[in-house]
Amino acid sequence: MNIENYINQIVKNAKAASRIIASANTSTKNAALNYIAEGIISSAALLKSENEKDITAAQKAGLSEAIIDRLLLTDSRIKGMADGVRQIIGLSDPVGQLISGHTRPNGLQIQKVRVPIGVIVIIYESRPNVTADAAALCLKAGNAVILRGGKESIHSNIAINKILTTALGKAGLDSRCIQLVEIIEREAIDYLLKADQYVDVVIPRGGEALIRAVVEKSTIPVIKHYKGVCHTYVDEFANLRMAEEICFNAKVQRPATCNAMETMLVHEKIAPIFLPEIAKKLQDANVEIRCCSKTCNILGRGEPCVRPKQATDEDFYNEYLDLILNIKVVNSLDDAIAHMAKYGSNHSDAIVTDNIANALRFTKEVDSAAVYVNASTRFTDGYEFGMGAEIGISTDKLHARGPMGLEELTSYKFVVFGNGQLRQ
Repeated sequence: MNIENYINQIVKNAKAASRIIASANTSTKNAALNYIAEGIISSAALLKSENEKDITAAQKAGLSEAIIDRLLLTDSRIKGMADGVRQIIGLSDPVGQLISGHTRPNGLQIQKVRVPIGVIVIIYESRPNVTADAAALCLKAGNAVILRGGKESIHSNIAINKILTTALGKAGLDSRCIQLVEIIEREAIDYLLKADQYVDVVIPRGGEALIRAVVEKSTIPVIKHYKGVCHTYVDEFANLRMAEEICFNAKVQRPATCNAMETMLVHEKIAPIFLPEIAKKLQDANVEIRCCSKTCNILGRGEPCVRPKQATDEDFYNEYLDLILNIKVVNSLDDAIAHMAKYGSNHSDAIVTDNIANALRFTKEVDSAAVYVNASTRFTDGYEFGMGAEIGISTDKLHARGPMGLEELTSYKFVVFGNGQLRQ
């Protein structure tokens, strides 16, 4: 197979299809989405069978348990995919929405109207649910999408894509609106990233190495986040029971996600009380603890017995995506905010506190895409934010920031109505 020709045909098809899907009405798009949701549920057995091929290959390749967990399709995750699609059906169609409008003194009526972006390329790793999520969101927002998943999920992705294209046909839409790159050679990505004549934006989802490689190679605009170094700060005024539950959830519930907590900051006034119990709970959950000298001293002399490692400065920059957690004792809210500014990735950060002034100051001064008061950072997710699903999470500040849903998959144009006005 000539990979360059293969990719050229895909991007040309997407460009042609983008003009068709951009003008599709809401009912037609929703019909396609309904067929997708039905197809996911009715094909659950097939999806699990194809997914098992990917799981087996991943285990043979020695991939980590965290990566295999991201790859796995269970009954509940398949149902979650379908539920996400159905939620998108219930959301307002952004295409054609009036953002703003005004009339000039000369009588010109100027409107700012949402329109599809056009052709979107999604490059992602591991998680096969992204195939359905991304396709559904792009479809509802009137975009053609090209999906390029990781080789580790190729069987799962092909199976999901068959459901997608079948649904498009049932709804009377062009099957080229959703296309999956079914070859695993990395060369295919290189050609995709140079197709700026046909593709409007690239959205990578995956590890930092993948995203940086996309940014470096792409001649097309990229919406991205490099990594999720997320923090939870336990304030001196925190409800400690609540803090324990939030921090445990943020680290342990799904550690291989970009919104999982990587560093826990604890105010020095409550550290001797709070740290021994939470550290023991984390250790019992097989979390490796790396801590500052103050934390090590507290844990080393306390009961129950906890065996932490001394953290290095480099550790605080790391996105582990694993059961590893940094812990640092800080002397103030100022110290916590300064730590996040230095080591964080502007993704998701949380404070646990009953002090309203501290909470409000935290939300104002922490420069992250999502800031939380008394809640787990694990909620930074399009589904949890009511978007049905998400195309990805952006830490950029241009066009989109945070979880990206339907509105973030649109641009806008100005529509001007006149009655013969001429510029003087």
